[in-house]
Amino acid sequence: MVVSSIADAKKALGRTWENKEAPAYLDAVRLVDDAIAGICRPEVAFQAFTLVAARQGMLKKRRPSAALTMFDNLWSANSSPPY
Repeated sequence: MVVSSIADAKKALGRTWENKEAPAYLDAVRLVDDAIAGICRPEVAFQAFTLVAARQGMLKKRRPSAALTMFDNLWSANSSPPY
């Protein structure tokens, strides 16, 4: 599941996790709920979510976008900045 918003984080927290009793997990749940309620900054809640997902081995690396791959290839071919 790709998580790109607080609503996505809320859905992801409801799925299967290694340890739903871990303090970091419980903190993430509380902060995501607080962000939805408007009493916590979404960035703080998303950071807590990311932290617990990393600790529980739930994060997967994304592939670079096609545009970034093209840019990297152009950069490597020119060996100088494009500006």
